[in-house]
Amino acid sequence: MTDDVRTQIEAGIGRITLTRPRALHSLTTAMCEAINEALLAWRDNDTVRAVAIDHEDGTRGFCAGGDVAMVRRSALEDGGEAGRAFFFHEYRMNHLLFTYPKPTVAFMDGVTMGGGVGLSQPCDFRVATQNTMFAMPEGSIGLFPDVGAGHYLPRLPGETGKFLALTAARLDGAECLWAGLATHYLAQDGVAEAKRRMMSGEEIDAVLGDLAIVAPEPRIAGNAESIDKLFAPAELEAIIDALAGDSADWAAKELKAVQAKCPMTGKVALRQFAQNAQCTDFAANMAMEYRVASRMMMRHDFAEGVRAVLIDKDNAPAWKPDRPEDISATMLDDIFAPLGQGEEWTPFG
Repeated sequence: MTDDVRTQIEAGIGRITLTRPRALHSLTTAMCEAINEALLAWRDNDTVRAVAIDHEDGTRGFCAGGDVAMVRRSALEDGGEAGRAFFFHEYRMNHLLFTYPKPTVAFMDGVTMGGGVGLSQPCDFRVATQNTMFAMPEGSIGLFPDVGAGHYLPRLPGETGKFLALTAARLDGAECLWAGLATHYLAQDGVAEAKRRMMSGEEIDAVLGDLAIVAPEPRIAGNAESIDKLFAPAELEAIIDALAGDSADWAAKELKAVQAKCPMTGKVALRQFAQNAQCTDFAANMAMEYRVASRMMMRHDFAEGVRAVLIDKDNAPAWKPDRPEDISATMLDDIFAPLGQGEEWTPFG
């Protein structure tokens, strides 16, 4: 279906390898469809005992996100039809991995952002290295933390999830291990060895347990107390006030980060976290996120954010509204409202 992903079975391991290096293996609709096809075929194949997700050797990765440039074009040119199709297939992939009946492992060896988070976080084993760079940077482009982030981020220690959503902070491999975003930390040369042993028939948990090393001291741990205190409020304005009222240099830096992001993204993320508590399962969360994605991709902020970050690269987006206090509860209600008949997201059966 596409040359940007390779699927094969090696020694009972269904292996999914991302092969789109020029875009840091960012996901396209065709890539999501190819991954889904493989996962569905392997689900009931008794010769496949586990699934491994990685990126092509010798390239940067793991996965930098999704094809937001295409989604932007779709929003501007075809009423969002192609963009919604992308999110529909991507979220089905996220849910399929989350509910997969066989062990799954993702090698987060490199940039792991957006769509890469959606690929890795549902997996039973999530391997970080010194090359891991994890982030949910959607606030910079006027989207929102999706691909299941409404489920994962609120479950991180303390207020770490809010911190990541509102600042787009980048975590290294050790920090991912500390936060529970990774299950194992391997040295760089241990990744190839882990794959070799897995593909030779050894069990994933035994291989990773044998090769895991002690991670460096996570930098984020030193700021955990401040994160839990300053990001505790439920409202974006209150978090901004808390940061502004703190005299520490760290608070000033994070205040600048929060205020640079799309105000609507911040508001939506906090509503998303609160609403996830009412979701009965992961499918319900993904249905909620699909509603939000279908609306957020059509807003001015998304087109403007992608323009500022990826097209013109002036990093000077003009958000509308540009202040959190100008975003009403009604505006958020409209973004989270159910879609029309036949338009809702559904998982695979």
